[in-house]
Amino acid sequence: MNTDVDLTERERAVVNAFQGGFPVVDSPFEPAAAAMREAGFEITAAELLETVRDLDERGVLSRFGPLVNAQQIGGAATLVAMHAPEDRFDEVVDLVNSHREVAHNYEREHPHLNVWFVVSVSDEARVETVLEEIEAETGQPTYNLPKLQEFRVEAKFYVDGPLEGGLDLTDLGPDVEPTDESTLTPAERDLVLEIQGGLPVTATPYADVADAIGRDLEWTLSTIKRFDLEGKIRRIGVIPNHYALGYTENGMTVWNVPDELVSEVGPDVASLPFVTHCYERPRHDGVWPYNVFAMTHGRTEAESDQRVEQVRARMAEYWDVGEDDWDTLFSTQILKKTGIRLAERAEANTQTQ
Repeated sequence: MNTDVDLTERERAVVNAFQGGFPVVDSPFEPAAAAMREAGFEITAAELLETVRDLDERGVLSRFGPLVNAQQIGGAATLVAMHAPEDRFDEVVDLVNSHREVAHNYEREHPHLNVWFVVSVSDEARVETVLEEIEAETGQPTYNLPKLQEFRVEAKFYVDGPLEGGLDLTDLGPDVEPTDESTLTPAERDLVLEIQGGLPVTATPYADVADAIGRDLEWTLSTIKRFDLEGKIRRIGVIPNHYALGYTENGMTVWNVPDELVSEVGPDVASLPFVTHCYERPRHDGVWPYNVFAMTHGRTEAESDQRVEQVRARMAEYWDVGEDDWDTLFSTQILKKTGIRLAERAEANTQTQ
């Protein structure tokens, strides 16, 4: 299937090559370009840098650099569903979005629960307070759907062209060992806040970050590499804007999986290459019967439908899936998208001197 995205062959190769696995070394574009050449695509380090910069400036990328795992930095986030009546829809949405703790908000196709938002806080106890405030302001109940198990979070979006599937240079860089430390030092906090929006698109991005936070290059490289190993960073590379790549069909499939099968079904469904997120979340009696969420993305409605059907077929290998056991909620509009604000969460999780 050919996408409609207007990208050159080189741009397609770059998007495909490093959605993760970008090297953490002083001059990373040199080994990255060498790896692309070894894989059969001729490109110089200067051309690779120029291509990443151009893709970033055009909005094909949402960022270049680390994708920080907010869950590991501190605080908490949860998914919340609610109903906004048609005659009050804009009013209710505006009230929800006025809360700075609301990071993302989508309208989704569902006969009742049509507003879905993420609450991000520095203290998990604050979630209940925020939801109580929203209920009081809107007059509508909220349904908290915190993550109980995470099976997959890996939103990679490949395009037709060279190097689809990517390259992995995570073996390059400092030799570091992960720790089990959950809190951050003040220097680590400063690093997280500096890189959360991406790296500078320069020949020496890590050195530029080191200069910005007043640390030496060796410490910066070692800490970023360790954060990658510890899961504080999910991956490092080009992070595509999936809408710009033509992945406009966003389907949240939800399933009423028998409780005793969840831990077996979840990882199997999450292994499907087009499933970008997969979680177990709680049911709400009488309102929301589903406990497993699997997010799929497609470039056309037909491709999206096909992928949803593949999820259903995988589910059906484990139990007799009835028509009332699942649903797909397609997003119809983005109501708010500010990203997870890490400053307060990182600050609350930083060691005091």
